[in-house]
Amino acid sequence: MTTDTIKEQLRRTVRRDLLLTLAPTVLIIAAAFTVTFYFVKPAPPKKLVVATAQDEGGFRYFARKYQEVLARHGVTLEIRPTKGSVTSVELLSADDAETDVAFVQGGTAGGENAARIVSLGSLSYVPLWVFYRGEPIEDVRGLKGRRIAIGAAESGTHALARTLLAANGADQAPTELLPLERDQAIEQLKQGGVDAVFLVAPAESPPIQKLAAAPGVRLLSFARADAYVRKYPYLSKLVLPRGVFNLAADVPEHDVVLLAPTANLLARDTLHPALAYLLMRAASELHGSAGLLDRSGEFPAPLETGFPLSDEARRYYQAGVPFLQRYLPFWAANLVDRLWVMLVPIIAVVVPLGRAVPALFLWRVRSRIFRWYTRLKEIELQLEENPGRQMLEDMLKRLEETERAVNRIPTPLSYAENLYFFREHIEVVRRRLVRQLSEEAGSGEARTQVTG
Repeated sequence: MTTDTIKEQLRRTVRRDLLLTLAPTVLIIAAAFTVTFYFVKPAPPKKLVVATAQDEGGFRYFARKYQEVLARHGVTLEIRPTKGSVTSVELLSADDAETDVAFVQGGTAGGENAARIVSLGSLSYVPLWVFYRGEPIEDVRGLKGRRIAIGAAESGTHALARTLLAANGADQAPTELLPLERDQAIEQLKQGGVDAVFLVAPAESPPIQKLAAAPGVRLLSFARADAYVRKYPYLSKLVLPRGVFNLAADVPEHDVVLLAPTANLLARDTLHPALAYLLMRAASELHGSAGLLDRSGEFPAPLETGFPLSDEARRYYQAGVPFLQRYLPFWAANLVDRLWVMLVPIIAVVVPLGRAVPALFLWRVRSRIFRWYTRLKEIELQLEENPGRQMLEDMLKRLEETERAVNRIPTPLSYAENLYFFREHIEVVRRRLVRQLSEEAGSGEARTQVTG
C-alpha cells in the first residue's frame, strides 16, 4: 500500500468519524433551539397607531411630542383623530381594532370590551374649567336653568359635565345642554350666546388663559371639591393660585379651586411589552417636568383611570426603566431581551455537547485499536496454560497478524499515541512468547539427549 493511498484512507476515515460524531450533536442542538424558538418573543412592530381627540385635554399636542420621541427609536407613531375620548376608547376596544394606544380623559367608561384595555398610567392633570356669565356662584348647581355648552357628544368633557350636572340635579329643564365644540363654545360665551361653558384642557392652554382674562367672564371655583373627589375617584382637587396666568393684570384675581381628571395613556392588552416600556419612557421625558399645576416628577403615575394597570406599567412604576434599556439603544435592548432565552439551550445542550464531542471522537478512534486487545488477551491467557511448541508458534503467528492489522488502522496523528501504546503491549506479549519458545526448545533438546 503506497503512502498516498494510506493518506487518502486516513482522510476518509477521519471524515467519517467526524460525520458520525457531529451529526447527532448537530441534530440535538437544532432540536433544542427549535423548541426554544417557540418561547422567543416576537419582534415589536415598527409602527403604532394612537387615537387622539383633537380638541380635548391637549391630546393633539401630546401626540406630536410622542411622535418625535418614538421616531428617535425607529418607531413611527400614526395619529388617528377622533371626536373625543369616548370614540378613542371605542376604537381601542373594537374586535378588529387598528388602534394600539389612545390618549383618554379620566372618567371615560370602557364599555363592553373594557377588558381588552389596560392603562400605562396617568400623564398630567387636565382640569375642568367652568366659565360663566352673571352673578358669582360657588358650584355647578348654580347653573341650573341656564344655557350650558358641555362639549361634543363623544368627548370626555361632555361625559364629565353631564355627570356633575346630573349629580346636582342641574341637567333637567329648563337647563339647556348644548353639545358645542370647544372653539364654538368659547365664541358663544364671549358673545352671550351661552351662559356657561365646560372645558377640559391643561392650565397652559392659551384659550383657557385668554378666556380667564375676558371681560364679563367668571371662572367657577368648586367650593365642594372635596366631596366631588370622594365621590369620583378619577378626579383630583387642585388650586389655581391667584395671578398665575398674569401677575401684572392679577389673573385670576383670587385662588380658584378646580376639579381635574387626568390625561391617561391607554393601550390594547396585546401591545408589545417593548413598546409599552418605550411609551412610558417617552411619558417620563415629556411629562416629568413641573407645570402650572403639576409638581416635578409627579407624572407619569399609576393613578386611578378606570382601567387595570398593565403588568409592564406596574413594573415600570415600581422599578423604573428595564435594565437593558438603561444602557442599550432600544433596538439592541429589545434584541437581547428577545434572545436571552436562547441561553437555555446553549448552557443546557451546547456546552455539555461541546465537551462530549472530542471525547466521543477519541473513543471512536481508540475503539478500532482497543478491540484488538481481545486477541492480545486471548494469547496471554493461552500462555498461562503452558502450550506446546506448535501452539506457541501459532500464537506468535497470530500476534504478528494482529500487529500488521493494527498498523493498517488509519489513525490521525494527534491520536497516534494510542497506536504506539498498543504496539508496545504487543511487544511485551511477543517477548513472553519468544521466551517460552526458547524454553520449549531447550526442554526438547534435553529430552532428545536423554532419549539418545
